[in-house]
Amino acid sequence: MPIQKPLFDYLSTRRSIPALQMTEPGPSQAEILSILTLASRVPDHGKLAPWRFIVYRGEERVRLGEELLKIALAKTPDLSPELRNVELARLTRAPVVIAVVSKAAPHVKIPVWEQEMSAGAVCLNLFMAANAHGYAANWLSEWIAYDDGAKGVLGIAGDEKVAGFIHIGSTSFPQTDRPRPELSEIVSWVGGDE
Repeated sequence: MPIQKPLFDYLSTRRSIPALQMTEPGPSQAEILSILTLASRVPDHGKLAPWRFIVYRGEERVRLGEELLKIALAKTPDLSPELRNVELARLTRAPVVIAVVSKAAPHVKIPVWEQEMSAGAVCLNLFMAANAHGYAANWLSEWIAYDDGAKGVLGIAGDEKVAGFIHIGSTSFPQTDRPRPELSEIVSWVGGDE
């Protein structure tokens, strides 16, 4: 089978860019819709679409940061000034942040685990679709994905889970790679030639 060179080259160099290294410009609304269309093309046993998107952009991210800071301060009143700034900027580090929200629920044929894996696949597709449009991306979760108060502020229902927050923007930082696992440590062979 011939290698699909552009895809092969992309996958062999794919990496996350830290959200703190992202700047404007971010994707336009038309680009976001294209990115979301591509992201939705994932394995989805039963065609349930057990996930949804929330797009955070513009000045509303500043207000949400203020709300998240209030929640953080309620839990840790002596939060340092540096950590207060981290909370305020949590959604403004990149021009666009997209939540992938898992709506997995019991189903007569489709296990919840398969539905959750579909949401994970959406996160990776969303990341790659952003890259395909020329943008840097990072897939994060952080405490806001697991805190009921934060989820409520962010428009996520109590029975939903956050598969990830995909941060999207531009960057001028040089791309460096991180160590990757040795295949000999993570692969088992059953049958066939060595």
